[in-house]
Amino acid sequence: MALFKMYFFSEALGMQSSVLAVIPQKSAAGQIGIENKSDGGQYKVLYLLHGLSDDETIWLRRTSIERYAARYGIAVIMPNGHRSFYCDMKYGGNYYDYITRELPFRVHEFFHLSDKREDTYIAGLSMGGYGALKAALREPDKYAMAAGLSAVTDMRGFTEQRSGALASIFGNEDVPPEDDLFYLARKGMDRDVKPKLYIGCGRQDMLYSENQDFVAELKKDGYDVTYRESDGNHTWEFWDEYILYVLEWMLGGK
Repeated sequence: MALFKMYFFSEALGMQSSVLAVIPQKSAAGQIGIENKSDGGQYKVLYLLHGLSDDETIWLRRTSIERYAARYGIAVIMPNGHRSFYCDMKYGGNYYDYITRELPFRVHEFFHLSDKREDTYIAGLSMGGYGALKAALREPDKYAMAAGLSAVTDMRGFTEQRSGALASIFGNEDVPPEDDLFYLARKGMDRDVKPKLYIGCGRQDMLYSENQDFVAELKKDGYDVTYRESDGNHTWEFWDEYILYVLEWMLGGK
């Protein structure tokens, strides 16, 4: 695998941005292990989002994601979403537009990766799990699969508990429908094309109950959802284990 650190000016954010990219690498003999490519010979891609207190380096530092990506022959793109909850903020940057529109454009500009829906996945933990699920529910034509690990799923409840921390995102206003996962799930229930979803959460996690509630909502609304739980908390030990489950779910049978 090759590791790239990308710096470029983001028009959506109005500032310089940084991204880590793990890209499959052939040997000098042109050989590689497993390759997950589109029919056109381009690598499939996973956008992997970090949590509230982290940055684009954290998945690489705290898990073996580079080794896992090599095992499955997939490119992994890890952007910096700061503390935005991957929203277009009231007092801040347009991070939703950045993650779902500008970043894929730049990635396909710089790398030989597939831009087909069936080859595009998104996942994340905690805040990043929320961002990944939101992106897939709002943009089902872009993402075939999405996974949320220990995800914040009830944003309305979260903002009531931590309104000060999220004031820059929503101001003093209620969470808008386009940032409410429960609303988005119900809104998309009759769509012909829906993403496949994976939810994983530890039984000791503070977000366990809301993850169960969201899985129930997804099943009621007719989504193809895979749910997995085990003993575990809001920790990297849990996420390092579960990102492998996610990759196997996304790519193991392909």
